Amino acid sequence: MLRFRSLGSGSAGNATLVEARDGTHCTRVLVDCGFGLKQLEERLARAGLAPTDIDAVFITHEHGDHVGCAHGFSRRHGVTVWMSEGTWRATGERDYEDRLRFARDGEAIEIGAVCLSPFTVPHDAREPLQLRCTDGSRHLGLLTDLGHATPHVIEQLAGLDALMLEFNHDIDLLANSRYHPALKRRVGGDWGHLSNATASSIASALVHPRLRHLVAAHLSEQNNRPDIVREALARVLDARADEMLTADAANGTDWFDL
Repeated sequence: MLRFRSLGSGSAGNATLVEARDGTHCTRVLVDCGFGLKQLEERLARAGLAPTDIDAVFITHEHGDHVGCAHGFSRRHGVTVWMSEGTWRATGERDYEDRLRFARDGEAIEIGAVCLSPFTVPHDAREPLQLRCTDGSRHLGLLTDLGHATPHVIEQLAGLDALMLEFNHDIDLLANSRYHPALKRRVGGDWGHLSNATASSIASALVHPRLRHLVAAHLSEQNNRPDIVREALARVLDARADEMLTADAANGTDWFDL
């Protein structure tokens, strides 16, 4: 069985739990650690888990709302951390002793009952990777922090059972926000973050009858609203808005079973 849960998603921090069971054995991977160490441990506790329940951490890229406390968490709890070599270099080549592993586009990673398939995305980071996760029968896609979807991205996420997808900003809200013009260009550019319109187009390309859950993630607190996102999804996916869920910054989501 495969399931997942957001511990929080937004510009202030991101972390997602992916769990797979193979008989009596349970594997848990934490994707991103974008919070302070104490706060991450508190969020794990709210999910009914201790840090020692985590088998591995995967860091998608070096921005602070994703890498967060990865180094401290690994040192305190002895957890292996996966990231691209580019991400490691961008974070200052910190010493993880023997707990660091390098991930690469197209190279599957077997961690207990979970298989992670990293793939590159267009984002303003050194070597960003997003993920397809599977237990062998169910498939979850995690796609945030990119400015647009390349054919490679769409190919990697075909045939999913669940998708967590970035809906960062509403184009009009971003244009009229207090952001500096340079920041507006960065966020709204091809190497920034997904607008609702672009994310909806990606969702439309990936929807199929077996897709059970679509979770909108990484919503900007200033430049987006959950009701706008749900309306966009309902139009594109021809589904009731309340069938599509959003992960918020404070609480994330409950568990989703696939």
